Amino acid sequence: MTGPAWERTLQVGTAEQTHALAAVLGAQLEAGDLLVLTGELGAGKTTFTQGLGEGLGVRAGIISPTFVLVRIHPSRPDGPRPGGPDLVHVDAYRLGSASEIDDIDLENTMDAAVTVVEWGRGRVEHLSESRLEVDLVRTIGGAGPAAPATGGEPAGAAAAADADTSDFGASDIHTLDFDTDDDDEPRTIVIRGYGPRWVTPPDLPEPVHEPGQEPEPKPGSGPEPTERTS
Repeated sequence: MTGPAWERTLQVGTAEQTHALAAVLGAQLEAGDLLVLTGELGAGKTTFTQGLGEGLGVRAGIISPTFVLVRIHPSRPDGPRPGGPDLVHVDAYRLGSASEIDDIDLENTMDAAVTVVEWGRGRVEHLSESRLEVDLVRTIGGAGPAAPATGGEPAGAAAAADADTSDFGASDIHTLDFDTDDDDEPRTIVIRGYGPRWVTPPDLPEPVHEPGQEPEPKPGSGPEPTERTS
């Protein structure tokens, strides 16, 4: 398996920033796109998926599909992208192999939807020749970003799949997997693009400072998302 065409690393300081970053990405996604999310408990996978849903304009109420495996969130006719793709949200934590992924028939919805798979590394790459891999890492006490996929071995899951019921406030999507006390805990988000769909990276926030330099804080505001490109 070839390596990623590109990799971008962004720093976020709050759940709201994670949500907002994903919403920017979600607005650029198209039917047939596959995203593979990796991150330990509380890293923000469900929060990120909620942001994707906002950008796609799908029905609110995204939660971790832990006990259902697959949840489908249809595009809203009154949303920002009426007639756009649905969001298929999958939790592969309890699925041990690619063959078990095949048993839930994601191929039937792939072409008409954006498919987001938590704990999917090593299990879903065969579903599409192109994908985005998104690693979410808790800066405090979290494991480092996973290595880029170079084979078919499943990545080890560090904890059970996550869900929380904190209120997001400004959004109509209310279920986050950030603990309330951890909202201001920094996260690192690493995004990698694979395949012909992602030869060119999506339009993500520009860096606010050079690598190795601290940004100057804006008066009255929290930390802004920052980016490194390699």
